[in-house]
Amino acid sequence: MIEFKPLAAPDIETIVLMMQEFYTIDDYPISVEVSKALFQEFISNENLGKAWLIISDNEIVGYLILTFIFSFEYQGRIGFLDELYIIEKARGKGIGSEAIAFIKTESHKLSLKLIYLEVEPHNENAQKLYLVNGFDSHKRQLMQYKIN
Repeated sequence: MIEFKPLAAPDIETIVLMMQEFYTIDDYPISVEVSKALFQEFISNENLGKAWLIISDNEIVGYLILTFIFSFEYQGRIGFLDELYIIEKARGKGIGSEAIAFIKTESHKLSLKLIYLEVEPHNENAQKLYLVNGFDSHKRQLMQYKIN
């Protein structure tokens, strides 16, 4: 049975350790102390979004982070599935599909109009997971401007 536990302050250490594993996959930089501080800020302001630990058979096997954005185009608040991570030994067991079903249900409860996400081009398994669960490739290209 899969459970989704809302992230609480005592869970920050655990989620940051998993975040380090996740970021290592694509060699993304991560500061443990900055990430811990960001989680403190994130869970103390429900307007920023929500995060959950994914639990299978009483073991934490991953996490979900859903952030909120306000969009005039979509006429209200939308979600950005910022991160969905499942530890390697738990992959391929349907947990990803359950996580997507959970996030869809939560997004409906939160009256979100849309869920955006980004996925690495090389991560074909994640792309298949999202496509099978009703996500579409967006016709627009995601761009960024980094503020120092």
